[in-house]
Amino acid sequence: MTATVMLFDPTAPRGGLPQSGAPPVPLAGLAGTVVGFVDNAKPNFNHLVDDLADLLTRCHGVARVIKRRKSSASIPAEPQVIAALAGECDIVITGSGD
Repeated sequence: MTATVMLFDPTAPRGGLPQSGAPPVPLAGLAGTVVGFVDNAKPNFNHLVDDLADLLTRCHGVARVIKRRKSSASIPAEPQVIAALAGECDIVITGSGD
């Protein structure tokens, strides 16, 4: 008996966001940087982000942490949110919680 397995690619399509044209610059370290988090709206991610923000500021000298929450885990963050984070942050981390 032969079974069929369907695989779905969860990767969101690229496009629609303005490109700076400049390649990303590697960070020498985290001290003095602004770190952004995109909360995907799943349960418990906010607790993880709070703990990570505390760790990054206390132990690694991060100057500021910015958190933005998506309205739903099943849709991409709004382009305005991505643009704002890109303009304010040295690094942005997205994640998942459950």
